[in-house]
Amino acid sequence: MEGMAMGTPDVLLVERAEHIETWTLNLPDSRNPISDGTMVDAICAQVDVVNGDDDVRAVILTGAGSAFSAGGNVHDMAGRAGMFGGNPYRLSEGYRHGIQRIPRALCHCEVPVIAAVNGPAVGAGCDLTLMCDLRIASRRAFFAESFVSLGIIPGDGGAWLLTKAIGPARAAEMALTGDRVDAETALRWGLVNEVVDPEALMDAAVALARRVTKNPPHSVRMAKRLLRESMHQSLESLLEMSAAMQALAHHTDDHREALSAFLDKRPGSYTGN
Repeated sequence: MEGMAMGTPDVLLVERAEHIETWTLNLPDSRNPISDGTMVDAICAQVDVVNGDDDVRAVILTGAGSAFSAGGNVHDMAGRAGMFGGNPYRLSEGYRHGIQRIPRALCHCEVPVIAAVNGPAVGAGCDLTLMCDLRIASRRAFFAESFVSLGIIPGDGGAWLLTKAIGPARAAEMALTGDRVDAETALRWGLVNEVVDPEALMDAAVALARRVTKNPPHSVRMAKRLLRESMHQSLESLLEMSAAMQALAHHTDDHREALSAFLDKRPGSYTGN
């Protein structure tokens, strides 16, 4: 399936090569908003595809054109259209059954997701990067938790995500000012893992993905699950979950292959069994 486009709407382009899927937000003329139902449906559907396909071991998420994502569609917001229309109850339901499906889906995506932030990541676009497990930014990228600038608040979980990513003080600075944070500052604050020149972004993202996919896929999926669970579980409950998962891991063929490869001083060859 190398280089093959999958059966998702054109708003999200999907390619696969070397156990890595690349998802490209494909609304460049409007700077890749993610608030429209078709984009929400496409992202959530592709998470379901990945979760059911052991051939996929990592995902790279990026944007077409000059922006990563502008977040919500401001024109729809101004016109009270789409998810931004209706009375307060309808608006609340629009968020719950619309854009809030994305953080839930990505939280439960079983493989690591790497954000390749090619340009501005604003509002919900900034939060979309935080929904990923790892982030690499182009030097042209900037991040803005800009909801207050439009008289609204992070409606997609951004307050929770941002605090978990960079701590309460920096999260408050971003969320309460709405100011832009450039790529180098984002790196210094721990918002991103790496900053690279624009032309090197996708190569760097693929290189990072390969560092993940070289490992036994079941152990990577389980390790991601533990990392996610650690955000809200107690140490005791996480230890219990870890013991159960470890027992499963010890009985996989890939664990035995990993031990053999380590002792033989060679790369492992993993099947997902």
